Amino acid sequence: MSQTKYIFVTGGVTSSLGKGIIAASLAKLLQARGYKTTIQKLDPYINVDPGTLNPYEHGECYVTDDGAETDLDLGHYERFLNVKTSQANNVTTGRIYQSVIEKERRGEFLGKTVQVVPHITNEIKERVQLLGNSGEYDIVITEIGGTVGDIESLPYIEAVRQLLWELGDNNGIVIHLTLVPFLSAAGELKTKPTQHSVKTLMESGIKADILVCRTEHQISNEIKEKLALFCNVKREAVIQSIDASTIYDVPVMMQEEGLDTVALQKLDLSDDNPPDLTQWNQFLQQHKNPKNEVTIGLIGKYVELQDSYKSILESFIHAGANNEVKVKVRSIHSAHIAGDTILKTLQGLDGILVAPGFGERGIEGKIRAVKYARENNIPFLGICLGMQMAVIEYARHVLGLKGANSTEMDENTAHPVINLMEDQKTIVNKGGTMRLGAWDCELVSGSLAAQIYGGTVDISERHRHRYEFNNAYKQQLESAGLKATGINKETGLVEIVELVDHPWFIGVQYHPEYKSTVANPHPLFVGFVQAALRHKMQQTNASLA
Repeated sequence: MSQTKYIFVTGGVTSSLGKGIIAASLAKLLQARGYKTTIQKLDPYINVDPGTLNPYEHGECYVTDDGAETDLDLGHYERFLNVKTSQANNVTTGRIYQSVIEKERRGEFLGKTVQVVPHITNEIKERVQLLGNSGEYDIVITEIGGTVGDIESLPYIEAVRQLLWELGDNNGIVIHLTLVPFLSAAGELKTKPTQHSVKTLMESGIKADILVCRTEHQISNEIKEKLALFCNVKREAVIQSIDASTIYDVPVMMQEEGLDTVALQKLDLSDDNPPDLTQWNQFLQQHKNPKNEVTIGLIGKYVELQDSYKSILESFIHAGANNEVKVKVRSIHSAHIAGDTILKTLQGLDGILVAPGFGERGIEGKIRAVKYARENNIPFLGICLGMQMAVIEYARHVLGLKGANSTEMDENTAHPVINLMEDQKTIVNKGGTMRLGAWDCELVSGSLAAQIYGGTVDISERHRHRYEFNNAYKQQLESAGLKATGINKETGLVEIVELVDHPWFIGVQYHPEYKSTVANPHPLFVGFVQAALRHKMQQTNASLA
């Protein structure tokens, strides 16, 4: 292929229809046909990145190897494609305007009046084509965040219109994802919302090439023909996307609907090689036919919104399928773990994971959960703040260090505060100033960590945090049994701690969930699920004895 082809995915009628999953599913099918494919997300909010957003606002913040704080959809892209993303894969309105304003201040526009058109739209087009111009990809899929008709999305839609014209015939297409709702009172599916959404798109100068219709009920041929006629698309380009039991069914469903075939034909690309989904289907087979079941307690403070811990939940699906185990995740709000209700709240768990988070809210509940896992020999995995809570819990209840906590030293308290997690002077303000992205880690030979990673000594994992293990207490903690088994050689910072006198107890400073994919489940989650299954079997055998 000489010229990179572009596919734009827009959404209509309502948000949360699953543009990211459709984009990732199509990318998977194209990749499985042998095309080098990547996906990028254009987000219409004015934040420079989601790094400062509360998880309740926008779900989890996903981090790439190069340290970009991005939209959670990039996690879907990596999990489906098993290809790393970067800063270039996520663009926000805030970053677009920031770049344009900086150029204006440097005088790059030579005194011109800076406007949405052409300056903002030109910046968008430049960002869209960064990946395509790299020469690494045959096809770039661009997901436009928001819903067609939103004020925030208008500059992106106009930029897409211009790009389609500039790219020429067969080099760019638009897939429009809409909702076909079922009205129970009438007992039928309604196409009018989709018709209006397509009309709104056409008012902006863009014709949808393919319609993907989200629905809870089967769309008949008659309805597909009606949509084709009134939305000005080919009959074969009306694709049904019915509710699935798992997002990992969607690529297979889209293949059955012929989404990839239609897209390739419209891009004037060969569709001779059928997609090879052997490994994908094997994963689905193991995921849907587990031989055992375990219950994991996810201790966090954003549990009301599942997207807050999206990568963790998906990592359990990958690790569960790998072990042929169904992982039931019981979400537990850390603020609800009180001293007199611990047994009732945590009893019956086969494993406990203490999740990442910022701030002091819910801290004590997380520490209580760590203590319960340690004292009852329950497999434990602490991620980022979870590792820090494990260190603090051990210092308090095993070493007896008074006032050990996770905050900076407070000189006004009545007792000395043991600052176990220290600020490494990486903070200037609260925006993009944490230890971010991929950092190397050297594992201690013979440790649980080294065993989990298959004997590998050197690993690389992604970070997103502000506080670090305070090495002033390292020797004291290690002599008491909490070992540091992963170290960044360049900085000397502790990356992994584990409890030697425990069946499976490990805390990591990084975020392993960011690197777990369908093709490569993360070894930490795989090992954690295995340990949870062993614990369950032991408990079952003990009760039968």
